Amino acid sequence: MTKNLKLVVNNVYLDQNKKFFFEKKELKIILDLYAKMVSEGSWKDYGLNISSKQVGFSVFKNATENAKYQICKNFKPNNKNLRYLVTDSKGEILKNSDNLENLLRNINWKKL
Repeated sequence: MTKNLKLVVNNVYLDQNKKFFFEKKELKIILDLYAKMVSEGSWKDYGLNISSKQVGFSVFKNATENAKYQICKNFKPNNKNLRYLVTDSKGEILKNSDNLENLLRNINWKKL
């Protein structure tokens, strides 16, 4: 029996101990905001983008348009304040923080 098995997908080794997604608490914060904005009629749809560098929660005004905003979590930020980002449809950083809850709470979504 061998204990040194590694998961390889598309010739890339995946470390099963690393998490490449939002944690449960982070996802709850984002989905609470999403539910609030949907009930106000501001947001209509969402999508998820997942890579080994970051995960993004994209928000759409209409399903046929490009994402209006993206809430991102960087797995390897250069600076701790770049851990969580809110970007616009062009990928430009609108706000950033090391705390997701504070980041989303301190944004005036109607003025963005």
